[in-house]
Amino acid sequence: MEILREWLNQNSWPVWLGGMFWALLTLVILIFVRGRLRSIFKNRYQRTKALSDRLVKRLSDKTHWFFLLVIALYVGSQKLPIPEGLAEKWTNVVFLLGLVLVGVWGHNAILLWAERAYENKKDKDASFATALGVIKFIILLGFYAVLLLVALDNAGVDIAALVAGLGIGGIAIALAVQKILGDLFASLTIVMDKPFVIGDFIIAGADMGTVQHIGLKSTQLKSINGERLVIPNSDLLDSRIRNFRKIPERRQVFLIGVTYDTPADKLERIPGMIKEIIESQPDTRVDRIHFKQFGAYSLDFETVYWLLQGDYAFMMDTQQAINLALCRKFQAEGIEFAFPTQTIQLDQGSNPGPGPSPV
Repeated sequence: MEILREWLNQNSWPVWLGGMFWALLTLVILIFVRGRLRSIFKNRYQRTKALSDRLVKRLSDKTHWFFLLVIALYVGSQKLPIPEGLAEKWTNVVFLLGLVLVGVWGHNAILLWAERAYENKKDKDASFATALGVIKFIILLGFYAVLLLVALDNAGVDIAALVAGLGIGGIAIALAVQKILGDLFASLTIVMDKPFVIGDFIIAGADMGTVQHIGLKSTQLKSINGERLVIPNSDLLDSRIRNFRKIPERRQVFLIGVTYDTPADKLERIPGMIKEIIESQPDTRVDRIHFKQFGAYSLDFETVYWLLQGDYAFMMDTQQAINLALCRKFQAEGIEFAFPTQTIQLDQGSNPGPGPSPV
């Protein structure tokens, strides 16, 4: 207080008026510039929808007049002779308030980036909103941590020792919540790497179903029986995931058997019959058809063909149509499908009859 009283008394009125003039002029210029930026970039954003125009408009809106006043007072104070001790304290105060302003700008810039990212992704990838919240939180946490360290360093705190202490504490916390952190980073990996998205039918280990929701800690599947499966994200990434939605084609194999009494000429015609039936179905391609083997009770034909769509329901509909067409064709040709049978041959030799009667 003594230094402040001495500073107030040592400057004449003309000096004070000069400093006030420069402070007032700076404040007017800053308010005018802020108003013009608001108006110009608001109109530009309405025309272009550019992120940079929206950013300048938002930052100018969030710049409170109090910060402009502090900047103006600092400029005016530079026109006055200030004692060294008071000048250092005043500079520190202005620097801390400048950090607050940088924090306001950075916070709003990060929020604006998150909003734009969500607008661009919400219709294409619903799961991105989950990861976006985590990414935004991590970025904001890192941003504020840097600002806090800079502020403490400006206040004279030994941040090297503080960072070392925080590092040891961070390791302890990470060990305590490693399972939660594992699921958290697994969710980010799922959203970024996209091994599956909402709507995909997947098989992960012994679990299978359609992806309904990708959360921060777990992913929810709707099984083929209708129940909801909740699987930790880390468990999903540790298992082999089979995604059936992204495959462009499906390979289908089926085996049919006909009876052993089928004539050889009809056996020769069976591959052609199967090929004709498959090719009559839409979006199919025949790979091979062979008389594969002499089975235990049937003559077996193996067929391999491709479906040019990856949808599971389409595969089953096509296979059903092929099976029905084969039944009709074989009935018309008099060819019988084989089924498990067993022939027992009895020896018709002499019967020794009963032994001698006991005495």
